[in-house]
Amino acid sequence: MSQAPSPEQAARLTIASIARMHAEGERIAMLTAYDYPTARILDDAGIPMLLVGDSLGQVMLGYDSTVRVTMAEMLHHTKAVVRGARRALVVADMPFLSYGVTLEGSLENAGGLMREGGAGAVKLEGGERSARTIDSIVRAGIPVMGHIGLTPQSIHQLGGHRVQGKTRETGRQLLNDALAVQQAGAFAVVLELVPEQLAAAITERLRIPTIGIGAGAGCSGQVQVVTDVLGLSRDFTPRHARHYAELYTVIRTAAEAYSNDVRAGVFPGREQSTLMDEAVLDEVLGRTSLDRADSMEMGSGIPLDRDL
Repeated sequence: MSQAPSPEQAARLTIASIARMHAEGERIAMLTAYDYPTARILDDAGIPMLLVGDSLGQVMLGYDSTVRVTMAEMLHHTKAVVRGARRALVVADMPFLSYGVTLEGSLENAGGLMREGGAGAVKLEGGERSARTIDSIVRAGIPVMGHIGLTPQSIHQLGGHRVQGKTRETGRQLLNDALAVQQAGAFAVVLELVPEQLAAAITERLRIPTIGIGAGAGCSGQVQVVTDVLGLSRDFTPRHARHYAELYTVIRTAAEAYSNDVRAGVFPGREQSTLMDEAVLDEVLGRTSLDRADSMEMGSGIPLDRDL
């Protein structure tokens, strides 16, 4: 009887794996990841999809919006996450203006995130307006996750972080956007800041899974920014997020304790230090009887290194 593969041996999940989870009615958990150690931990926890989000611009790089994130930065972080995640499907965000300008440019950038970055899929924002781009990328053999509702790269056009689809016109547009993304060949679509009832209705009408963020529990799955889940921010936490830990306090307390120990001279202690043989140390410092004899012959009280 064969044994189940270890996490190190388990095959990496693909869009077919996600489709199977959706078909079986399994809710899909997705988290952002931006670096190797976090990806390792989330992968070990069994998170099936990791998003290298352009949110890294704000939560990792200190930018004021996602718009400033470059392809080079996305590639850098995607490669780190792919190295850390052995099993999860890694989805890489296509940053602002890396798609939708020309089809050739969109294909080149999506291909770079796959070929150089190692991602298993890419994500891009926009519904009907991005359908042609999604279609072209999918036809080139690159899996695409859509993203509609609040689209952070268009935040200046949308007038801020506001719930989308609350009126008759905007609600119908969101439904059209979702259908357009599916028709274009996306394997899943993120619904961000969409009223719960509308998100559930969109989910019912699609064949592909919906991944909600601030869109209620009726979606096929959920995605959250990992720093929100871990409680790493000392400032704003979105209404749609929940802290599952308070690591800001834990890390700050640890850093303060370390600083206090260094100032008090109690770190490092014996446990964090290494000793050498005292006889060898005497030889290094010229404190052996032979060194003293050589020193007297030279007429000097300063020990000499005989090897120099």
